[in-house]
Amino acid sequence: MNLMANILINVFISFLGGSLLLGLHRKVMARIQLRPGPPIIQYFLHSLKFFFKESALPKTASPVFYIAIVCILAGAWITGVIIGPVTQGSLLIIFAIYAVYKIVEHNMGSSSGSPYGKMSCVRAVFSASSELPLFAVIALIFFKTGTLNISEIISFQVVNGPLFYQIPLAALMFFVLILTKSPYSPFAITKGKELISGFETEHFGFLRGFTMFSESIAWYLLLWIFLTVFFGPLSAIYYLIGMILITIITAFINATTPLLNPNHSVMLQITIAVICIIGTIIMLIL
Repeated sequence: MNLMANILINVFISFLGGSLLLGLHRKVMARIQLRPGPPIIQYFLHSLKFFFKESALPKTASPVFYIAIVCILAGAWITGVIIGPVTQGSLLIIFAIYAVYKIVEHNMGSSSGSPYGKMSCVRAVFSASSELPLFAVIALIFFKTGTLNISEIISFQVVNGPLFYQIPLAALMFFVLILTKSPYSPFAITKGKELISGFETEHFGFLRGFTMFSESIAWYLLLWIFLTVFFGPLSAIYYLIGMILITIITAFINATTPLLNPNHSVMLQITIAVICIIGTIIMLIL
């Protein structure tokens, strides 16, 4: 199998798997809240539906910027799939992709000229200030394994056992990062109900389809990285079980926890990051 075919297969698996997992997330939340909820396949169908809907360009939008920002979003996460499942490259590049995503999240809100998007744009800055410290988990992984290459981290765990049991607080930091990206998260300050759909408010038609495509890939990729980095080499069935369990756990948390205001969201995430960093360093020293 050549590289291009491998990339296309992994992108499709990421999109399909991420869509179904996000559909499961919504279904679990609905059941916890005593609602029937949509079918698990609904998120996937919605993603496809938007690709065939008419797109409208707001009068306040810059056409090139408005379209390009969505393409950059999709391109960033597709690159993440290439660096992750396909080539098992460097975690630093994954961090760079996430940083690009935060920049896109900020600029996507301002690209349409919508007041809701602009408010979401401001909150994206708050969100970045609290989420990026959680990526200090990368440094903790390096201190423990001596490498940031995903394939070498897997090899390290083959010999020494899963990192989850060696640096559990670092795993908690990454889980909180995943939680911030889950739908209806208590940390999802960029998409609060008062902001309608936040930075996505004015993006419809094929642009919304690309956005949902990107969100599906992002969810799958973050779960894949978590399971790979902290549990080592896993078979396809264990990846599936792990992704389903994480999706259910985040759905339960989101269904039972209200949205935090921006200040509380930032302070809580930074507090968790600081406690976990200090705790992990102490564990590594001892």
